Amino acid sequence: MKVNIVIEKDNSGYYAFCPEMKGCQSQGNSLDEVLSNIKEAVELYLETLSVKEKEVCLSKEILTTSFEVSVA
Repeated sequence: MKVNIVIEKDNSGYYAFCPEMKGCQSQGNSLDEVLSNIKEAVELYLETLSVKEKEVCLSKEILTTSFEVSVA
C-alpha cells in the first residue's frame, strides 16, 4: 500500500512525517537516510493498528502542491 510522506529540509538535515499517522515521524542527515527511516517508522506504526484502523488510515488521499507568492 502507498502512504503519503511529507519531507522538509532545514539546516539540521531532513524531517519526514506521515500525515495519516499521527505521531509517525523520523529524521535523517540525507534524503536517502530519512526515506529509509520513515519507511521503517511507518511499518512499525502499522504493526500497532487493528485491521479497521489500517483501513481508515490508508484510505485517505492527500494532495500537495506549491506555488509562488509575493513577499513585501
